[in-house]
Amino acid sequence: MGELVVVILGVVIVAVVTALGRRLNIAGPLVLVAIGLLLAALPFVPDIPPIDPEWILVGVLPPLLYSSAVQLPAIEFRRDFRPIAGLSVLLVVGSAVLLGIFFTWVIPGLSLPVGIALGAILSPTDAVATSIVKRVGISPRVVTLLEGESLLNDATALVLLRTATVAVASGFAFADAVGTFVWGVLIAIVMGAVVGFVNLRLRAWVANSAANTAISFTVPFIAYLPTEYLGGSGLVAAVVAGIVTGQGAARFFTPDQRLSDEINWRTIELVLEGGVFLIMGLELTDVVSKNLTEHDGLWHGTWLAFASLGIILLVRAVYVSFIIWRQGRRARRYDAVDFDRMNERIDDVEAGRIPPRGSSDPARMTARLAMVRRRMQRMSADLDYYRASPLGWKHGTVIVWAGMRGVVTLAAAQTLPANTEHRPLLIFVAFMVAIISLLLQGFTLPGLVRLLRIPPTAAGPTPEEQLRLDAELRTAAVTSLGDPALVRRDGSTFSPHLVDTVGLRMAQPPDDESTATAREMLELRLALIETMRRRLIEVGRTGTFSTAALRHALAELDADQLSLELRLTDDDIE
Repeated sequence: MGELVVVILGVVIVAVVTALGRRLNIAGPLVLVAIGLLLAALPFVPDIPPIDPEWILVGVLPPLLYSSAVQLPAIEFRRDFRPIAGLSVLLVVGSAVLLGIFFTWVIPGLSLPVGIALGAILSPTDAVATSIVKRVGISPRVVTLLEGESLLNDATALVLLRTATVAVASGFAFADAVGTFVWGVLIAIVMGAVVGFVNLRLRAWVANSAANTAISFTVPFIAYLPTEYLGGSGLVAAVVAGIVTGQGAARFFTPDQRLSDEINWRTIELVLEGGVFLIMGLELTDVVSKNLTEHDGLWHGTWLAFASLGIILLVRAVYVSFIIWRQGRRARRYDAVDFDRMNERIDDVEAGRIPPRGSSDPARMTARLAMVRRRMQRMSADLDYYRASPLGWKHGTVIVWAGMRGVVTLAAAQTLPANTEHRPLLIFVAFMVAIISLLLQGFTLPGLVRLLRIPPTAAGPTPEEQLRLDAELRTAAVTSLGDPALVRRDGSTFSPHLVDTVGLRMAQPPDDESTATAREMLELRLALIETMRRRLIEVGRTGTFSTAALRHALAELDADQLSLELRLTDDDIE
């Protein structure tokens, strides 16, 4: 009974702190860490025993990463995949190796594999930075970089930690370590993609909303467990399954499924993430007491934590500077491409003014030209994106300072084998780096943004972009009015008079919904919404519109469809 009361109090604290954090413009996780530290310091609060890290690695991280991956802005993620991959893989590996060398040098008797293991524990960033950056109104491109990094670098760090731990037990071999790392990532990508695709197909077949919700809760674990059994990274698999599900939701799921998923996963994310940060502060007492017993004080571990954080930030600053420079070069290279001239050349080939190269089959040539035109359209949209949101040194400064450590660092530190050299000290260093990073960088990040005078940027779509997308969808709907394939849900056709009458007034509600004409109008509007949704999926593949605009339009269509279906159901009841 006592444990149940603690859990209930924890959920209430997380909910109240989250609500207060939004009103006070402070990230809730930072406040929860501070509350945990305060409670741990009170003499009448009993010590919290360390939680089994398997509960965090298996029970908390897969659903958290899956939930974030489902909401990932895929178009922007693709555009900045190279820098995100660099931050998630190269920076993590480089930081871990440098930290490993440092720890081997300053901690007597510590082997290099153990040092690299601790470096891998300290290297991944936490997603808390994303919520803080969103709140201060920084560029959505910076948010995407930080969000993508925090999704992928957890898995990189844990795969590297596992590789280093194996090297401690059986000896280090570079080729074996690289092979283990590559296998862990590749099998995870395959398993995650398969689970994500099966999830889409299965949930499209299951009509019941409650059953769909139950299935969705199992997906991150279905991706995680078999992947871990095969020696891969279960977290990478959960992320890939989330990305596949998120991108296929508009095509395969119904509006109520998408709405239910969004609300349910937001709730799960809130409770799990908040609970871990609260426990983080509470567990510090046990970690401190072990170091007081073993090292006669905390100074040794504290200075190691500050030095480690300094190395992490320095390496991060160097690498982010390289990314900013590289992105500038890439944007200039895009500027040199003459898209108008290339499109004119495609027009000339299609008109027969220029002989085509390669296959002489007209059908194959038409398909090839259409593919080239789509690629050109996507490249042009990418260029517009880079021009509209360039990365400068101010954005780079925010990316560096937003690299906070958190949940993964704490959980991974406690997975070190019991016979690891200096284990209590290593765990203390990990705790101190995570807490110092969260509190120092987290609370000062909004002030840094104000000091840099970065103009605020709206996170959602611009009004102009939304109007353009709305025009695309309306054009598709009006065009479909003359398509004989436009039918009711039962397959019957609409009356010609209604189709002729509706035209551009399709979105206006009828004057009298009790009449047969009004009911047919509702059916027609449902059919047109389906047409608009298909067009939305098509334009989403071109990259012409941002993810925010596409999701906003999809949410509007879903809301309209749910409202219309409810009104039709009410008529049937009457």
